[in-house]
Amino acid sequence: MTAGITEAVHAVDAAAVLELISAKPRLLALGEPTHGENDLLELRNDLFRQLVEREGYRTIAIESDCMMGQLVDDYVTSGAGILDHVMRHGFSHEWGAFAGNRELVRWMRAYNDGRPTSEQVRFAGFDGPLEITAAASPRQALTALHTYLAARVDADLLPCTAETLDRLLGSDDRWTNSAAMMDPTRSVGQTPEANQLRLLADDLVALLDAQTPHLIATSAPDDWDRARLYGRTAVGLLRYHRWMADTSPGRIPRLVGLRDSMMAANLLALAERGPTLVNAHNSHLQRDESSMRLGDLSVRWWSAGATVSAHLGNEYVFLATALGTIPHQGVDTPPPDTIEGRLYALPQQNCLVDTRRLVAALAGTTPAHRVSPWYGYAPLDPAHLANIDGLVFVKDAQRNTTLQRSPNA
Repeated sequence: MTAGITEAVHAVDAAAVLELISAKPRLLALGEPTHGENDLLELRNDLFRQLVEREGYRTIAIESDCMMGQLVDDYVTSGAGILDHVMRHGFSHEWGAFAGNRELVRWMRAYNDGRPTSEQVRFAGFDGPLEITAAASPRQALTALHTYLAARVDADLLPCTAETLDRLLGSDDRWTNSAAMMDPTRSVGQTPEANQLRLLADDLVALLDAQTPHLIATSAPDDWDRARLYGRTAVGLLRYHRWMADTSPGRIPRLVGLRDSMMAANLLALAERGPTLVNAHNSHLQRDESSMRLGDLSVRWWSAGATVSAHLGNEYVFLATALGTIPHQGVDTPPPDTIEGRLYALPQQNCLVDTRRLVAALAGTTPAHRVSPWYGYAPLDPAHLANIDGLVFVKDAQRNTTLQRSPNA
C-alpha cells in the first residue's frame, strides 16, 4: 500500500502542480484545513512566488474581506500607506497578525517596486464583509458605488441622491449589532428602510450594467473593477441582512449559502482578470456539497468552489491540503487507517499527491474519517477525494502562527 502511494507523491512546487493537472487554470485554489498555521502560509507564499516568476500568475486572493483587501492592493501596487496599518486594517478575521500574511505583503511590495503596472502582482480579498458574529453595514459599498456613478452619468439616471442613501442607512451600529446573529428580531434587515435600500442597490447595479460601454471608456480599469465589486458587495450584504432578520428554518442555510455565493461572485470576477492563486479553507473551495449540524438542524449548501467549478469547468483546479499533526493544538499522529495516517508514514515533510493515483492505491479499502480533537482543524473527508485535483500534505505544523507586534514593528 505504501509503495503505491509513494508513486503518487511529488514535490510541492509550481512545475509539479501544473504538470499534475496538465493545464494552466484561471483559478488555482489551494485549500487549508485550518487557519493561521505558518507552515501552510509559507508553503502558499512559496508556491505563489513560483507561479508569478515562472508561470505568469499575477493575483493572489485570500479568504478575507473584499473591501478591506483594497487597502492591501493599494499598498503592494503603489506603496500607499504604512505596513503596520495595512496589516491591521487590510485583513478581516484578525488575519493581518499572521506572520505568513505579513511576509506575503512584504514580498509583493518588493516585487512590484519599479515594475510597470502590467507586470505587477495584485492582492484581493474574496470574502464578503462578514465576521462570524456580524455583517458589515452596506454603507461603504453603497456610497462608493453611488459616488462612482454620480461622477460619470447624468444625475437624472440615478435612482436616488447620496443624502437619501445616508438617511436610509442610518447609524452603522444598527447593522453591525452582534446580537442579531442569534436573535433575528434584533436585525434591521427587513425594516422598511432596508427594503428600500435593496431596491435602490438593485437600481444602481442595473445602471452600472446599462452604462457599461460608457463607463469602461471613461474609467481606469481598476476603477471599473472596483465599481463592480461595490455593486456585488452592496447587493450581497443587503440580501445577507435580510436573511439575518428571517425567522424561518431556512435562515441559517441561506446565510451560509449567501456567504459562499458572495465569495464565488468575487472569484469569477478575478478569473476574468487573469490566472489567480486562491487560498481559503478547504470547505470553501471544495466541489462537494457542504454540510454541518447545528443541534438538530442539518444544514447543506454549495461552497464557492463548487459554484465556480460549475461555471469554469477545468479552468478551476482545487488542491486540498491535509495535515498530519498540530502538536500545539493537541492534534497528534493520525490513526494509520486514515488518509492522513497513510500519508504520515511517508518520509517527506511536505508533498504533492496525485489524487488519481492515490485513489487507485487505496482501491479495495475504505479509509476511516479522522476525528479532530480541536474544533479549529477539519480533517480530510475521504468521500471528497475523487473531486480533488491534487492533495498537498504537510506532515507536522509546529511553527509560531502569529506575529508578535512591537511598537517599532
